[in-house]
Amino acid sequence: MRPTELLCTTPKGLYCPPGDFYIDPTRPVPRALITHGHADHARAGHGAVMATSQTLKIMAARYGADFAASKEEAKLGEAVAINGVSVSFHPAGHVLGSAQIAVEKDGFRIVASGDYKRRKDPTCAAFEPVACDVFITEATFALPVFCHPDDRGEIAKLIHSTQVFPERTHLVGAYALGKAQRVIGLLREAGYDRTIYIHGALKGLCDLYREEGFDLGPLAPATVDNGRKGEFAGAIVVCPPSAFSDRWARRFPDSLACFASGWMMIRQRARQRGVELPLVISDHCDWGELLQTIEEIAPGEVWITHGRDDALLRWCELNGVAARPLHLAGYEDEHD
Repeated sequence: MRPTELLCTTPKGLYCPPGDFYIDPTRPVPRALITHGHADHARAGHGAVMATSQTLKIMAARYGADFAASKEEAKLGEAVAINGVSVSFHPAGHVLGSAQIAVEKDGFRIVASGDYKRRKDPTCAAFEPVACDVFITEATFALPVFCHPDDRGEIAKLIHSTQVFPERTHLVGAYALGKAQRVIGLLREAGYDRTIYIHGALKGLCDLYREEGFDLGPLAPATVDNGRKGEFAGAIVVCPPSAFSDRWARRFPDSLACFASGWMMIRQRARQRGVELPLVISDHCDWGELLQTIEEIAPGEVWITHGRDDALLRWCELNGVAARPLHLAGYEDEHD
């Protein structure tokens, strides 16, 4: 069959006509398959939702238990049939519960990877390459300028800064799902055993990670309501990036603004946000890792979505790989 007969783009997102389901739809639909729990991919209001158990728990934590009329747990690597179409979920390495979705009919397979990364992450399962005829890849950092440094080196910079400036509170901006827990996990891997303080918006998801068996070490609420500002001198406080502009952030003594994101490679972005210590830690592939993944999977065709598709299209053209952009709307590239 032609690829577009198995998966095609619609105003609501990727749609499988023979299976009559959508992947990460941007509007409520009767049946949705969800790759991961970030809000631009996992929305409430669908009729039936199929996702990994962890993604279902994340959606329930964010939207309430009735986020969909019915839920079905997808077991990694286990194929199920939906209206004659074989569907299987495989680790994507992006955040807790994230998965690629393989859709197959009549021996033809398309893999929708959602968001993914290739780096080791102590808080989620590693990306698993899946052989396919068409590979749908994100392109968040699809420019040669993006060559992300080693995560452990960035965490070492953070720990070193707390030693050089023991009188300052280190406020680390990190997105609530995935990045915050990853930063905490990397700190623990590096031997940082002090209490890490967290913004209230992170507590529910950090608790969920712990319930799923991830040891985040000693955590405490980042509040000065019942204590003195000086108690946070030299401490690491993890918060959503939006909290930098709140009155909450001004409670801490001589705070030093840090931000964990792949976008911190662009120094102008760091300056615009008032970031003193940029930490280049990404939950997406950099340029080299995107190319590595395409070469490793060796699909017959590559479809490119949400990101800088022009550079990746050009690379595919120069390397004899058939490729095209999907131009899907409604997905953010700022969640890193």
